[in-house]
Amino acid sequence: MKNATPRGQKVDPAKGKPVKAAAAEAVQVPVQPELGKVFFTLGGSNYVCSGTATDSANGDVVTTAGHCLNEGPGAYATNFAFVPAYDNDSRPYGTWTAETLLTPSAWANSGDYNHDVGFAVMNENASGQSLTDVVGSYPIGFDLGYNRTFEAYGYPAASPYDGQDLWQCSGTAGVDTRGTTDHRLPCSMTGGSSGGGWITDGTLNSVNSFGYRGETDVMYGPYFGSVEEDVYTTAASS
Repeated sequence: MKNATPRGQKVDPAKGKPVKAAAAEAVQVPVQPELGKVFFTLGGSNYVCSGTATDSANGDVVTTAGHCLNEGPGAYATNFAFVPAYDNDSRPYGTWTAETLLTPSAWANSGDYNHDVGFAVMNENASGQSLTDVVGSYPIGFDLGYNRTFEAYGYPAASPYDGQDLWQCSGTAGVDTRGTTDHRLPCSMTGGSSGGGWITDGTLNSVNSFGYRGETDVMYGPYFGSVEEDVYTTAASS
């Protein structure tokens, strides 16, 4: 796990020029039990991302980025684990392993960044407890619209960060005008923060997804619509 690579995505814009971002510096914040670090193997390499324990009927769902679960397109990850409230190698709530990984078919089949989100259904722990019964959870919202104020969380691990602490970006998100339907949030977080939750009015409503090449300190996160809701519903009842 110490040698895992931060999973991050930089893509070429389909159109347009970058717009200068507003103040985007992430700040270090205290850990939360609902937020954690993700470890997994994909294509024979070990990676780290971030994730959020999410309210669900089964109490077992972690929301993260699609590219932290599936090559997009390609195979699903193996050895997927979630460490709530990870803090400099401390694991106060243990390490939780995944039973099932789910992403929209648009991500798994074609790597569509409009739908770069995924849901991991976690196994119960050795005491037979479900994840969110132990650590709590954020409710998840769909079709909440654009131009919302978010707090985006993650464990950035690519320079200048080291993946050992929880960081947060805050601000009002705009809309991507360069190739996706994603939210656009000024944010300096780097690889490893992928999959970290975007919270608005106490509700999970996007995740750290990607940045464009040639544009610094901006993070994009998928719009949670009916496609994402359908996959979540499946995960929540698995």
